[in-house]
Amino acid sequence: MRYILVKIVQIIAFAGFYFWELLKANLVLAYDILTPTHHMKPGIVEIPLDIKSDYEIMTLVNLITMTPGSLSLDVSEDKKRLYVHVLYLENANAYREEVKSGLERRVKEVWS
Repeated sequence: MRYILVKIVQIIAFAGFYFWELLKANLVLAYDILTPTHHMKPGIVEIPLDIKSDYEIMTLVNLITMTPGSLSLDVSEDKKRLYVHVLYLENANAYREEVKSGLERRVKEVWS
């Protein structure tokens, strides 16, 4: 019973986190569309994956793709790297760390 309650709390926390990330991405994209100058700095980032299962990887890939301004391009054949196209890439290392400490960590919590 305790396990189920913990999972419910993790899923609710994850949903809140993802909703916030989605809102921020939408606001950045809307601002860029509505202003005369574009702030886009597109780039491709390689993200090393700690998650292993197909379900975890599929969840992460879909969540990244559903976030405006980012698109999952490919997962390496050994499932150790994910390639993401980012529309607003200021710093590849910062984006990589944001995905690893944010989305990937939370996906791992929900699926474990």
